[in-house]
Order: sequence, then C-alpha cells, then structure tokens
Amino acid sequence: MREEKRYYVYIMASRSRTLYTGVTGNLFHRALQHKKGEIEGFTKKYNINRLVYYETFKYIDRAIAREKQIKAWTRSKRLALIESMKPTWQDLADGWGERIRLQIPRSQNLRQTGDLRPCPVARDDNLEGENDDKSESSKREEHVGNTEITAQRGRNAR
Repeated sequence: MREEKRYYVYIMASRSRTLYTGVTGNLFHRALQHKKGEIEGFTKKYNINRLVYYETFKYIDRAIAREKQIKAWTRSKRLALIESMKPTWQDLADGWGERIRLQIPRSQNLRQTGDLRPCPVARDDNLEGENDDKSESSKREEHVGNTEITAQRGRNAR
C-alpha cells in the first residue's frame, strides 16, 4: 500500500527569533536545507535554522492557504502560535540528519581495528553471584520490595 503524500506549513526561527514561514512536501529535507544554509536568500542571510512550528495537511492547496494566512498575521500573533505549542522554542528538528550512534557498546578491538569477527562475550551483571558482597538481609529487602511492587501492579490492573 502506498503512503499518502503529506504537505507541511512550517515556521523556522533564528536565535534572535527572526521568523520564516514556508510550505513543503518534505519537512525533514527542507529543515535540513535550512540548517545547512543551502537555501539562498532570507533564511541564509539571517541564519534561520530552527524548526519551531509545523502543521500537516493532506492537500497542497490547503497547506498553501494556511501558509498565506499565517504570513498575513502580525508578528505577535505568530509568536503566540509558536509559544502555544512550544513555549521553550525548542528546535523540533534537533538531531535530524545526524549519524545515529549504536546503543550497544562494541568491543575495544572492533572500534580500533575494524575487525568484524564476533566480539568477546561481555560479562552479564544480572547473573547469579552478582550480589555476593551484599548481606542476606539486604537481598531479602530487595526481594520483598519487588514483590510489593508486583502486588500493587496487580491491584491496579483489576
């Protein structure tokens, strides 16, 4: 099944909160273009590189109409729109296009040499014997605490 085409009206901002409103069929790609300064003109000149607001549309004509509507608003009304959704002005595209780092640590040999052989077996701290240094009473307290949590979850599920 083919995925439906989506269109986006978006607002980009600079650190000094200079705003740019636009429309696109690929928000990911367009946000990266703004971030890299690839689009000549206003956004590049004023370093407008933070995605602070967007809306999604099924039809391009509705997206264009909304873009024109927002562009006709006063600056204070556009600021209120952004702050109603993101009062911190957080960049919604922060981290887009960056390489993803592995969450699973690799062995030191693989990182340094590029060796593709299987990594040595890592120590599993969850195996028996991990708490050998803990007293029997503290082990019992942990067990009782876990049982109470399980019992509470069971009551909440009813």
